[in-house]
Amino acid sequence: MREPADARINLEVNYPLLPQQWAMIAKSLAGLERIDALESALRVSTSTGTKSARVAAAAYLARKDFAPQPEQIFFTANGKQSLAAALAALVPTGGRCGVEALTYPYVKSIAARLGVTLVPIPMDEFGARPDAIQKAHREAHLSALYLQPIIQNPLGVTMNATRRADIMRVAEKLDLTIIEDIVYGFLADDTPLAALGPDRCIVLDSLSKKVAPGLALGILVAPPHLRESVMSAVRTGGWIASGHALAAGQRLMADGTVAELTRLKRIDAARRQQTAARLLAGYQLAADPRSYHLWLTLPPHWRSQTFVAAAARRGIALTPSSTFAIAHGHAPNAVRLALAPPSPEQLDSGLRTIASLLGTKEDDFDSTE
Repeated sequence: MREPADARINLEVNYPLLPQQWAMIAKSLAGLERIDALESALRVSTSTGTKSARVAAAAYLARKDFAPQPEQIFFTANGKQSLAAALAALVPTGGRCGVEALTYPYVKSIAARLGVTLVPIPMDEFGARPDAIQKAHREAHLSALYLQPIIQNPLGVTMNATRRADIMRVAEKLDLTIIEDIVYGFLADDTPLAALGPDRCIVLDSLSKKVAPGLALGILVAPPHLRESVMSAVRTGGWIASGHALAAGQRLMADGTVAELTRLKRIDAARRQQTAARLLAGYQLAADPRSYHLWLTLPPHWRSQTFVAAAARRGIALTPSSTFAIAHGHAPNAVRLALAPPSPEQLDSGLRTIASLLGTKEDDFDSTE
């Protein structure tokens, strides 16, 4: 018998939420409903937000060898809008942007709306290959690169120091600007590409995973020579964050709430990865042990789309590899598992079901349904 809809285990959409975070957020935002606070928060906003929001964001984003200045900060309503603004600022209509061959799915729809062609860049265990970037640029000029150097989605790859340096050398040689997505970077202490080439990177971040999807404040860090282009893209795209979201985000970053949520979610992510490694032992997994997602290569007797359908009939939502593939027909036989949404008990149950399903044959499954 199929499980009821409310028993569905979501291993598809990856927003980590902790039971204790709501009290922490409520404490941080206490007083935001005061008349004086609302009067400020509900005024017309701009792409640069307020000075206090920029200072809070710059301080929060700072890490070893990377210290953005408040005047480099811009805000949008969410991370997708930040990505759209960066693409619009760097790539003309009809232009080309290099992206990892398997990447964040929404970049495909965003690029299509902007008239940008995405060029898949082959990857290895360290991320996008520098030689592949050079080859793609030789074959047809690239205007920019979109990369996730820290805990890449969906593969969980983090570039090591050598790869980061090689990527920046290629970007300098080819005069390319990198759109650096560090949305999952809060789970690690690795140095972003922008630390090596601050004038070569537009950094993207968001509060959606650090805090909650209902506060998906998008943040961009732009080098000074791209400030006007980014500002114009945010404004003309209609991607300006609301004043209320800015005020809430500022409070959460400035008082240490986001930092504490980051600490707690790092612990939670590591525990969930340990659970997955234990329950899916013996199968081919690719994951950063600090990450909230993993990449499961399927046994030869299963196909990605069919496995996702089989899991769905057992009340488990997964994402097939084709969702992440830039080139049609070039998706590996794999699925991504988002480990964040379920409770620990649901995660345990869902992973056990997946392990059991992996041990069956596709034909056996089809014949018993």
